[in-house]
Amino acid sequence: MSARPSVLFVCVHNAGRSQMAAGWLRHLAGDTVEVRSAGSAPADTVNPAAVQAMREVGIDITDQTPRRLEYATAESSDVIVTMGCGDTCPVFPGKRYDDWQLEDPAGKGVDAVRPIRDEIRARVEKLLAELSQTT
Repeated sequence: MSARPSVLFVCVHNAGRSQMAAGWLRHLAGDTVEVRSAGSAPADTVNPAAVQAMREVGIDITDQTPRRLEYATAESSDVIVTMGCGDTCPVFPGKRYDDWQLEDPAGKGVDAVRPIRDEIRARVEKLLAELSQTT
């Protein structure tokens, strides 16, 4: 793993879970980690409830756009965190994979998204601690 590891968060729509995770990692790691996110079937926009939930903790993800998962992006990432994308996520030998089982915030209001946001923060904090031990 490089001195500045790259982490790719992947979920189906790249509109909720992966965007919140990327927002948390950018916020907590600053420029020490390259943060990427993508989806196997990206939505048109980021989930408004996810945007609102993140805004409540001082993180603005309104400038993010759901992106399609590209083979090259996954291949060049050090860590790939999947969140419900199933078999559509490519597998590369030698990569670190984490599969986070998280409730999908799609179609839910902000009250239901807050606990998902908080669970993602805890997982991102753990991931960041592990990355700092290996770089």
